[in-house]
Amino acid sequence: MTDQWEVLLPIQIDPSGPESIADFAQCTSMGEYSSYSAALDDIGSYEAVVVRTAELDAALLERADRLQVIAKHGTGLDNVDIEAASARDIVVCNTPGANAQSVAEHAIALLFGVHRKLHMTDRHVRAGNWERSTLTGHEIQGDTLGLLGFGDIAQIVASLGDGIEMDVLAYDPFQSDDAFPDFVEPIETVPELFDRSDAVSIHVPLNDETRHMVSTAELEALGEEGVLINTSRGAIVEEAALIETLEEDQLAGAGLDTFAEEPPGEDHPLYARDELLLSPHVGGTTDQALERMSRNAADNIRTVYEGGIPESAVNADDIERGRSR
Repeated sequence: MTDQWEVLLPIQIDPSGPESIADFAQCTSMGEYSSYSAALDDIGSYEAVVVRTAELDAALLERADRLQVIAKHGTGLDNVDIEAASARDIVVCNTPGANAQSVAEHAIALLFGVHRKLHMTDRHVRAGNWERSTLTGHEIQGDTLGLLGFGDIAQIVASLGDGIEMDVLAYDPFQSDDAFPDFVEPIETVPELFDRSDAVSIHVPLNDETRHMVSTAELEALGEEGVLINTSRGAIVEEAALIETLEEDQLAGAGLDTFAEEPPGEDHPLYARDELLLSPHVGGTTDQALERMSRNAADNIRTVYEGGIPESAVNADDIERGRSR
């Protein structure tokens, strides 16, 4: 173990995390480089990297001769080639739960926003209009909220939904029966979840099984008064199917915080749909969550620096086998 580590940071990060490891880490922001790609090209100079959305693929990791830990600032690791990292004995860890409250609150905010047409009412008033009859909303008390996935975030969404007096359903084949509280009804299939729900909020990770998991059949099952909320990953929803379903008046609306490509581009067809309430992947972006994620990522780096493996390491078994060789 060297006396000091070099740590590469994302451009935006709460300073509390880097400050907490200043006793052994020299931290460099990607913003200090001429470009984002230039920072990643220099990956070989670092023992640790804190990553938000940067793509760490196998080709890049081949150049990471000193890298010992990839600390995700957040939960989703679809931007990290975990297999390639494991092959090089690089610990990959995340900060599960650190932004769960923030994302859950954002999901509920999107649900309220779609039903009360807040994006439309704001534009309406700013344009000098006052035609209230054209902006009638919908109460969600008594509606059925379906949760696709029932991890940390979805469990908070369930509690919030229950507090609004919604009926809550959840589909998650990876959870045991005792993971579902009394106020949440476990559902055995995805079609049943969409068929029985007035709104569905997505809380599954993006992988080969979940890519385009929500498409025409699911959206049509949700129905012409249904609402879809996505604060997870954009590619879980087939965007072309969503647009077509809206064009055919088979869905009331959707609140999207994530997109298949981010940013979606200047002329994306999603922009033309007033039924959509859009936000730029900010579900986990609150002052409190940013501080927690920064500190937790730094704690994970310290654990590896001291010779340990963080509890949140997703490749712990591979790393332990590598260390025993």
